[in-house]
Amino acid sequence: MNSCSRNTADTVIVIDFETTGLSPDHGDRAIEIGAVRIENGRITDRFQQLMNPGRRINPFIEDYTGITNAMVADAPRFAEIAGDLKDRLSGKLLVAHNARFDYGFLKSEFRREAIDFNEKTLCTVKLSRSLYPGQKRHNLDTIISRHGLKVENR
Repeated sequence: MNSCSRNTADTVIVIDFETTGLSPDHGDRAIEIGAVRIENGRITDRFQQLMNPGRRINPFIEDYTGITNAMVADAPRFAEIAGDLKDRLSGKLLVAHNARFDYGFLKSEFRREAIDFNEKTLCTVKLSRSLYPGQKRHNLDTIISRHGLKVENR
């Protein structure tokens, strides 16, 4: 990550979303965002927020994410955090594992609030495939293992 951030931008924000399903175009909504701001190779800010999706989370998603309906019942809706989130993310390179998924949900949530949002992204899946074309797997666990990264809490 450090060499990527130095080569592509002074400040990047690594994002991850948990959602009610796989498609924002079919009514699925974001239920959690996590973001880590990295400036010149150092973590300078962390942001995590549960969000009330305005609909029930099905049991499969509850089991998969560990996020329950009870946990999001009193959480703010995306509309309540949209302004702050846009301020945090605007003008930064957004990095995500499978960025198409996370950025798609992010754009969809902003679109619902009539907020224009367009930022550059870097997908770690695509980056891994480009840097390691001979490797068969490019999932997050494989990348973590390949680089000997120490992960305390995913």
